[in-house]
Amino acid sequence: MNAIAVERGETEPSLLDVPEPTPDEGEALLRTLRVGIDGTDFEVLDGNHGGFPAGDEYQILGHEAVCAVADPNGTDLTEGELVVPTVRRPAEGSREFFDRGEPDMAPPGTYRERGIEGAHGFMAEFVTTPAEFLVPIPDAFAETGVLIEPMSNTVKALELAFASRSLFEWEPERALVLGNGPLGLLTLAMLQPTVERSYCLGRRDRPDPTIDIIEEFGATYVDSRTTPVSDIADIHEPMDLVYEATGHAKHAYDTIDVLAPNGVGVLLGIPTEWTFDIDGGCLHRELVLGNKALLGSVNSNIRHFETAKESLESLPDWVLERIITDVYSPTELEAAFDDSPDRIKRVIDFT
Repeated sequence: MNAIAVERGETEPSLLDVPEPTPDEGEALLRTLRVGIDGTDFEVLDGNHGGFPAGDEYQILGHEAVCAVADPNGTDLTEGELVVPTVRRPAEGSREFFDRGEPDMAPPGTYRERGIEGAHGFMAEFVTTPAEFLVPIPDAFAETGVLIEPMSNTVKALELAFASRSLFEWEPERALVLGNGPLGLLTLAMLQPTVERSYCLGRRDRPDPTIDIIEEFGATYVDSRTTPVSDIADIHEPMDLVYEATGHAKHAYDTIDVLAPNGVGVLLGIPTEWTFDIDGGCLHRELVLGNKALLGSVNSNIRHFETAKESLESLPDWVLERIITDVYSPTELEAAFDDSPDRIKRVIDFT
């Protein structure tokens, strides 16, 4: 079968012919329909994140998938049913967080991640996975369901942000999303019913499709080349909520400056190593005297996927149509993995 993978020593994806998997007991055989491409895939290709499955000379990419059940294999699933698989699987001999339904809170070394860390992903014609890690979705999501996995990460991040403010009445009015990629735009869309004013930071020149989407939401586009994060509070206003999806390390510390009293910043980007100077005393004082919070969030669990599925249903059709900009076949790898700025969300279609 065809699979899109990265081979050891390479930094570009290849189309490989690999054996079709056979499901073990408790697993279903899935026919892959679509798989989204995101920033993590490029980090895996560059060798900056994740790792190969033990003993294998290649790693199948992809962690944002929509699949159809090809063989239920004795599970409660139905042949032809559409599902979205979650990403994490327990490492050998470690199931504590998985048994609690909290794989997203498992520490490094106790899990594998499909397409990222120690496990093959979903960019293949057929994949297998235990039924416990599958979320059934409506047939209407066959094309857009690839957005459920990234949206589930936002669901978790916002849940953590609100939980950190749960000791007092907290109703955020002003939100700033750092990053105008697919995840940033989806988060901006999900925040619209919650906040009165929203902002989104990027580094793009007009005309640009992401800026058009931001402004159609009624949000304000902030160009980081002219307005750095540290100046946003003075030029625009302090923020109750900051959502970071850039992986730019300095943004984590600048977030503390832009937060209003009682505000919270949640970090999702994974930066590379970078040493720079900060005024640690000033930041410490801001956190304490302003009752501010800064927290990190990674991955998500079944509950977050279910909520993301509901959020996807609530988004206007125009949002989905304009975020998924490019669909490619598995043979169009060069175009699919060309990180052109005029593309927002790229998808590999195996049908």
